[in-house]
Amino acid sequence: MMWIKQVFLGFIGLASGSAISAGVFSFIISIGVVPRIIGKSRTARDIIAYENAVILGGAAGNIFSLFPVTAPLGIGAVIVFGLSAGIFTGCLAVALAEILNTFPIMFRRFGIKEGLSVMLFFMALGKAAGALYFYANHMQKM
Repeated sequence: MMWIKQVFLGFIGLASGSAISAGVFSFIISIGVVPRIIGKSRTARDIIAYENAVILGGAAGNIFSLFPVTAPLGIGAVIVFGLSAGIFTGCLAVALAEILNTFPIMFRRFGIKEGLSVMLFFMALGKAAGALYFYANHMQKM
């Protein structure tokens, strides 16, 4: 009788996870992160590869966050993963801010007409410095 409960809980977990991941992926697609990256890199011919990468990345992220999977690939893989995750998070944040027209409203309110690219660069640099500070000082405590 105990195995029925485990199967039921597994099914509920799988269904719930699928629903949540579908919502997250549709949000990412709807704010235009992936289409914008494809447009900027002029690689529309590789759309199937992008779709597969999004799906496999989401599945791998779920597996790594749920199960104690280790991959002894070394510090190089950690650096590549961290850089890739940071770039994706930055693209997601900027796309969301762009959809909400955050930057144009902020620049208009502050009366900024020149140097927008420099300001955005330093905002990104500050975000990167804050993330590096956090990971250098606070990750050992977790």
